Amino acid sequence: MLFEELIQRFKEERNHAHLHANELLDFIQNKYIHREITIVEYKRLYSELDKLQAEKPKSYRINVFS
Repeated sequence: MLFEELIQRFKEERNHAHLHANELLDFIQNKYIHREITIVEYKRLYSELDKLQAEKPKSYRINVFS
């Protein structure tokens, strides 16, 4: 899946345009978990979203050193 396809698919499935790159990050993570996209697609899309500074809320992160 290309980045442009991601945006279109998000619009079709959510019935609205994304407001922030974080929404797209959530979307691809869900697609990967449900095996709707491959790891290669996920990494490619994640790389694009990382350039847009997409991130999960800090409360989603687990600190393994505490």
